[in-house]
Amino acid sequence: MELPLHHRIRERAYQLWNAAGRVHGQAERHWLAAERDVLAEMGAQLPAAETVVSESSPRRKRAWTSVATQRRKTA
Repeated sequence: MELPLHHRIRERAYQLWNAAGRVHGQAERHWLAAERDVLAEMGAQLPAAETVVSESSPRRKRAWTSVATQRRKTA
């Protein structure tokens, strides 16, 4: 059974706290580091998203042109 996100972060923060020598006053630092670790791990487990653009896409490509604007002389 997969633990909820909050529990996974809490467990990782506890591991970091233990590894740092159980120094008090660093809870926020350990929590944020645990969040980064857990979210990065979850992101690595996701399948890579593929972007698919079909030819029948309603969005049309624009032709890029270079248009130089010239000032008109007024008399």
